[in-house]
Amino acid sequence: MITIIFKDTDLKELYETGINKKYKKYSKDALFLKRLRLVINTIKAQNCTDGLYNISFLHYEQLKENLSGYYSVRIFNNRVERLIFTQNDNKIEITLLELDNTHYGNKK
Repeated sequence: MITIIFKDTDLKELYETGINKKYKKYSKDALFLKRLRLVINTIKAQNCTDGLYNISFLHYEQLKENLSGYYSVRIFNNRVERLIFTQNDNKIEITLLELDNTHYGNKK
């Protein structure tokens, strides 16, 4: 099983309790919280990080350029939130939740 370490304690609180001041917008979004838990629990259930490539709804990818060395998964297919993390030896350190509305061609 993959071990997840939250570097962002606010994100950990949001995942565990559904309430957090920093992520107040998401605390009110029950569907987002459900998907966040689904994504994190799906990651935890894998035997190794290589298995994440086979789960299409995660859109698991290694990032490039200014985020080189990081990986990401999407929370929703039709929204822009991503979990950004580092990984090694089947440990994932979730660093931050990035809100980027220019990612994946969502240019405005």
